[in-house]
Amino acid sequence: MREVLTQATYLAASVLFILGLKSLTRPDSARRGMQQAAVGMLLAIIGTLLHREIVDYRWIAGGLALGTLLGYPLGVYVPMTAMPQRIAISHMFGAMAATLVGVAEYYTHGAEIPGPKMAALGFEVLFGSLTVTGSFMAFGKLQELIRGRPITFPGQNVFNLALFTVAAGCFAWLIGHPGATAVFYAMIAIALVIGVSMVLPIGGADMPVVVSLLNSYAGLASSATGFAIGNNVLIICGALDGGSGFLLSILMCKAMNRSFRNVLFGAFGSPVAATARTAEGLTVKSVSPEDAALQLAYARSVIIVPGYGMAVAQAQQAVRELADQIERRGGEVKYAIHPVAGRMPGHMNVLLAEANIPYEKLLDMEEVNPQFASADVALVIGANDVVNPAARSDRSSPIYGMPILNVDQARAAIVLKRSMNPGFAGIENELFYDAKTAMLFGDAKGSLVKLLTEIKAL
Repeated sequence: MREVLTQATYLAASVLFILGLKSLTRPDSARRGMQQAAVGMLLAIIGTLLHREIVDYRWIAGGLALGTLLGYPLGVYVPMTAMPQRIAISHMFGAMAATLVGVAEYYTHGAEIPGPKMAALGFEVLFGSLTVTGSFMAFGKLQELIRGRPITFPGQNVFNLALFTVAAGCFAWLIGHPGATAVFYAMIAIALVIGVSMVLPIGGADMPVVVSLLNSYAGLASSATGFAIGNNVLIICGALDGGSGFLLSILMCKAMNRSFRNVLFGAFGSPVAATARTAEGLTVKSVSPEDAALQLAYARSVIIVPGYGMAVAQAQQAVRELADQIERRGGEVKYAIHPVAGRMPGHMNVLLAEANIPYEKLLDMEEVNPQFASADVALVIGANDVVNPAARSDRSSPIYGMPILNVDQARAAIVLKRSMNPGFAGIENELFYDAKTAMLFGDAKGSLVKLLTEIKAL
């Protein structure tokens, strides 16, 4: 009876995970998708607690209590601006759990493990270990505990390839010789080093792709754990996690017009080559809040382009209030969403949804780009590389070929920015020096409040 209940809860949990993923494909159903996934995880935990092999619940109770104490503040108090690094550290914990389960299984059974099961166990531990340290490095770069620019040394790619080859050799040896304990723990040590050496040479701009890819690795490790210990829900949810993470990584690379190879080995974010265009001899045109407000107040069509600067300033409510004022004066306001704006996919959508901005006003890149030419004003709030025309025209630029929002085609552009510091790519933005562009310097939220005050006074 207990086994039937366990499998029934696992089945229900798996269905809810699938429904949750489906619901996440649309902004208006995303909240429901998260709730479905949360209920699915609760059922998975209940099913595991009913497992017939559990003989003592004391350690499990302690683990549940500790997990709750850690998980609640991570979910409630971490701001949206820090969500990418929170996700990275969550992947680290998930991969660590899968790795420790594999180590415990090997420690218990060792040489008795048959070849097929050893293959699953070795895969779990290998990818779980490199995901632990890789996710921690990604967290460090996103949190700026580690330098965001690529950390490289001569022959680094060859070194990484050699390490992975040795780890793969250990894995293959263990399938035929499960009792080789020293080889098993050597594989874990090498995998931990691979996680560090794989992420350090990748720039901060590519960390969202790396986090997504590591999520895929953690999912695959969890699925392998399910095969190793005979747990159906781990097999299913691990496969879902691994597959969705890999597809998301592909979509993000496509949005940047870059390949996995370029992301993992291209050291994107390195100092720009001397052949790339610079801003030498060019000047920017600054604008006062009063003049910018006047321009927005009498605009018939305004396209707002949010970026990471808006997220840092937590300015989404001020954005909505400004848009409301423009619309009260007869203007039309739309939002242009680049797929990699911010620090993770959907970052801007979530922030704007928090401010109760209607979903139908959030237009993706393909839909909004043709509309810039007829827009009176494009208001850029903290975005940088995703609006840089160099991606279209400068072959020496590291972002050349990346699809961008066509802000430079609007009749006028106002850019809210703290300073002239470059974005993640580390290059100058040609848009800022365009004759049609006016720069409003300062904190995004403060600048928006000033604009709002001036428009109300007109």
